[in-house]
Amino acid sequence: MFSSERLKGIDVFVCVADSGSFKAAAERMNLTGSAISKSIARLESRLQTRLFDRTTRRLSLTDGGIAFYRTCTGVLADLEEAELSLHAENTEPRGRVRIGLPGAFGRLQALPAILRFAQDHTLLLPHISFSDRFIDPIEEGVDIVVRIGGSHVWPAALGHRYLGSEWHIFCASPAYLSKHGTPVTDRDLEHHQCIAYGWADGTVSPWSFSGNHPGETERKVIPARFVVGDGEGLVIAVLAGCGIAQLPTWLIKRQLEEGTLVEVLPHLATDGLAINLVWLKSRQALPKVSALLEVLAASLTPSGGKGTNKIFAAR
Repeated sequence: MFSSERLKGIDVFVCVADSGSFKAAAERMNLTGSAISKSIARLESRLQTRLFDRTTRRLSLTDGGIAFYRTCTGVLADLEEAELSLHAENTEPRGRVRIGLPGAFGRLQALPAILRFAQDHTLLLPHISFSDRFIDPIEEGVDIVVRIGGSHVWPAALGHRYLGSEWHIFCASPAYLSKHGTPVTDRDLEHHQCIAYGWADGTVSPWSFSGNHPGETERKVIPARFVVGDGEGLVIAVLAGCGIAQLPTWLIKRQLEEGTLVEVLPHLATDGLAINLVWLKSRQALPKVSALLEVLAASLTPSGGKGTNKIFAAR
C-alpha cells in the first residue's frame, strides 16, 4: 500500500543533486543547511542507501543516487504535469525543463535562443546538456532534443519536426589558397592537402559531392593529410592554413562572413544530415515545453535559397 512517507525528502534530494551542494540547495529552497542535511540523512536511512559521495571539495551522486534521481525527477515531472493540467489558465513557462543538444551545433545555434528566452521568463529553469551521442528522450526523461541525423521512424510517444538539412561546402583559408592554388574540379583535390573528420578507431568519414542530377550525391573517402575527430577542431585546422575541408555552413558561418574562410568548389556543395526537433508528447502541453519548442523551431528553421549565407538548407 502506498505511504506518503515515500514522498518525504524527494524535493530536497532533487534540489541538492541539481544544485551540486547542500549550501546552494538551502539557498534555493530557503531552508537552513542543517535542515537540508537532516532531510538527506533521513532519506538515506529510510532507503538504506547512500545517495551522495561527500568530500570537502565536491558532492556527487552515487550509482544508487543516479538511479534514484532519474526516478524522482520523473515522479516530480508527472506531479507537475498533473498540477498544471488543473490550472490550464496558467500559460507562463515555469519550472525545470530538460533539453538535450548536440555539441557544437547546440552551443552555436540553439543555446543563444534558449538563453534569450530564459532571461525573459525568470520562472523557467532550463537544464541543458550537450552530447553528440544518441539521446533517447523516453529512456532518459529529456523533454526536448535537437537531433542531427538518425532514423526517420519515430516512436508514437515522441513528437518531431523536421527543420532542414545541413549544407556542406568545401572551404579553405585565403592563405592556403594563395600558396597552393584554388581547386576547380574534384580531381584537383588529389593535389591538395585535405582535412577530414575521423574516429578513434581509425575510420575516416567520406566526403559528399553533388551529382549530375538534382538530389544525386556521391560519397567517397578522400586521402587526407590531417584527420580530426571534432568539428570545431576541423575549423581550427582549416583556419591555420592546413588544407581544404568539407564543413557544414552552420559551423563556419561567422568565418565565411569575416572572410577568414573561403568557399571552393561551390558546384559540388551538397546537403548533409537532417536536423530534427524531438520532444516527449506527454510533456508537450506544458507551457514551458510548448513555448521552447516554438522558440527553437523559429530560431533553427532555415530561410532563403541554398548558399553560404544561411545556416543550413531546407529541402
